[in-house]
Amino acid sequence: MKTNLSWWIIMNYVSLFSSAGVGCYGFKQQGFKCAATSELIEKRLNVQKANNKAKYDKSYVLGDITKKEVKTELYTAIKEYQSKEKESEIDVIIFTAPCQGMSVANHKKNDGTIQKNSLVIESLEIVDNLNPKFFVAENVRSFMNTVCIDHDKRIKIEDAFKNWLSYKYTYETKVINFKDYGANSSRTRTIVIGVRNDFYYEGIMNELFPETEKSNVLREVIGHLPSLTTMGEIDPNDIYHNFKPYREDMRDWISDLHEGENAFDNKDPLKRPHRNKNGEIIFNVNKNGDKYKRQYWDKVAPCIHTRNDIISSQNTVHPEDDRVFSIRELMLMMNIPREFKWIDGYTEKELNQLSLEEKKKMLKTHEINIRQSIGEAIPTIIINKIARNIKEVLKNEKCKSKSEENYKQLQFTI
Repeated sequence: MKTNLSWWIIMNYVSLFSSAGVGCYGFKQQGFKCAATSELIEKRLNVQKANNKAKYDKSYVLGDITKKEVKTELYTAIKEYQSKEKESEIDVIIFTAPCQGMSVANHKKNDGTIQKNSLVIESLEIVDNLNPKFFVAENVRSFMNTVCIDHDKRIKIEDAFKNWLSYKYTYETKVINFKDYGANSSRTRTIVIGVRNDFYYEGIMNELFPETEKSNVLREVIGHLPSLTTMGEIDPNDIYHNFKPYREDMRDWISDLHEGENAFDNKDPLKRPHRNKNGEIIFNVNKNGDKYKRQYWDKVAPCIHTRNDIISSQNTVHPEDDRVFSIRELMLMMNIPREFKWIDGYTEKELNQLSLEEKKKMLKTHEINIRQSIGEAIPTIIINKIARNIKEVLKNEKCKSKSEENYKQLQFTI
């Protein structure tokens, strides 16, 4: 009987907590097929659908995977995908559990009070059940040292990984700044990559992590885009290059700033951030130095946060224009490719052909979701590199010979 090794060319993956699929798009770029993708917020999942992330409708799983019925839906979707595609196992699982999922949460049921497992524990259970060849986890710098709850027991996430996966996976943890690995903005995160022991060989971990790459400064990344100087302005050739409006009187707070300065540096007190309460001026407190701050052209772009829509947030002010970065600029800073679609049913050409008023209505409906999705994301290039490395590793003769030995014995189990 001839062994089916079609997955050497096209492989599959499962994505948990996938948001709008910005990072996971790197798997799609490398030719991976999506067996299932889970997300809690429907409008984020709709962005994934707009990009045809998965072939089958059931592969898009909406809801809280801590709930039994949603987790069952996830497993069912994967089984159906494998049956239709005639693929015996899952190649990769990627999970990026939200930071708040690491905290302890109590939930009451009719039969008493129970403690909810951390979302990362849910992810580890799914990896353990699905038995993929590889797993990839991404989270905040302090991820592995964070305490979570594993079946009513307080435990460090580092120890949870050991308890759940060390018996059949070899994995490595690195804290890296994505700007040193090809991303166009600074973002320090923990990456954990694991390989199932039957595919492991000495030196494999070095081959899986992304390679370093020279950083690009902000001028190189967005300097070619036209300046936007009028509140509400939209580039006629690019709906996503826009001047997001804010309160007109706040413009004086940033208009005189040079690169690296923030509004609290203004010599005129009335140009410093403040509010008027019953005729009394109350000045804002400068808690850190990155709010109302004009960025540098010739430095690497700052970390993109979820509240990138307001000038009072962290590092959001353009180096020259009196505005926050446009969606297009944020996409470039997060290495999101031009072909990535945010709005289902429209090509970018069709969006740019809308009237100005129609464009404004479209942005009013979708802009916050787009901006927050970008702020939550992994730069696409990082996952693209990891996906490419996984493909190359599986072509390695050391790995290939092991897979041929085990292929007939491996099967999907829950």
